Amino acid sequence: MRKRHGRYGFDAPWPLVGLFLGAILLLALAVISFVVDVAAAGVAFTFGGLYTLASAFSYLYTTRRGKFAVWDEELRRLRGDERVLDLGCGRGAVLLTAARRLTDGGRATGVDLWLSKDQTGNTEAAARANAEAEGVADRVDLVTGDLRDLPFRDDGFDVVLSGLALHNIPSAEGRAQAVREAYRVLRPGGLMLLADFQHAPDYEQTLRDLGVIDVRRRDAGWRYWYGGPWFATTIVEARKPTG
Repeated sequence: MRKRHGRYGFDAPWPLVGLFLGAILLLALAVISFVVDVAAAGVAFTFGGLYTLASAFSYLYTTRRGKFAVWDEELRRLRGDERVLDLGCGRGAVLLTAARRLTDGGRATGVDLWLSKDQTGNTEAAARANAEAEGVADRVDLVTGDLRDLPFRDDGFDVVLSGLALHNIPSAEGRAQAVREAYRVLRPGGLMLLADFQHAPDYEQTLRDLGVIDVRRRDAGWRYWYGGPWFATTIVEARKPTG
């Protein structure tokens, strides 16, 4: 995987901070337990602390490196001339991974409401600065918009992507509407890749309700764990029917 030049922040930083603080607390309790000669408690706190620390490092690896490796592999299939849309692009982790592969006239468009709840420093300016740093600003467009009401024409994109954005929509109907909008702007025969650690079966069902047959869910693997397999990321992959 090539070196990244942009600044992509941390995904949902407060849970990450909580994991590290929890590990420190448990290990401190382990030390206290051994000092006061309560060995059983000390052993339990030690295992709990090490387990929580491992979860914290898993989370840190995913947000800083693992997710980039997964998307780099997913997007190797691009030819280079596609029109790509990234839903909830944030600071551009997925968007710019795609843009680097668009070397034959393709364009990458990112759409977001630029909220900072689930990513540090999530602003349009940060995404634009990252596009400049990565050397792909000439093929990247940034749009402020709601995923439930995309400001794009029907069948306008060859590829529609999303990396851990749809779950931020609070209602089930809102998430289904976002998937329907993604489907609307995807051209017939186009590729959709929706990565999330929640609601993936619902995304698949919404696509099936739209008549998509070529759709499947798959585990993105350990590099996309946010702390462990209980927060594994699932990828919903689909092709829009051509007829």
